[in-house]
Amino acid sequence: MPPHYIYLIVAIIAETIGTTALQASQQFSRLWPSVLVVIAYGVSFYLLALALKFMPVGIVYAIWSGLGIVMISIIGFVIFGQHLDMPAVLGLSLIIAGILIIHLFSQSTSH
Repeated sequence: MPPHYIYLIVAIIAETIGTTALQASQQFSRLWPSVLVVIAYGVSFYLLALALKFMPVGIVYAIWSGLGIVMISIIGFVIFGQHLDMPAVLGLSLIIAGILIIHLFSQSTSH
């Protein structure tokens, strides 16, 4: 796997950790989850910047934000008991479909 995809995957994981910690921080009223938010987002943006050396910003951001949305929605459902109705599941499925189309058919994924 090319290194820019590894940077992007780890950036997505770090962003998901940061967003999960953001929920757990209870509006930054809890210290350690708040610290984790700052660290995780810092790592995520750094790795995102590394991926941008090899891929266009629109493609990187679409994949990063799309997979982040899907992952945090699943975490919200499993860990925080947040409800996902059928339109939400359909919308998340369309996000995944869009990412797959970009990855499988676009010639813009690296430059």
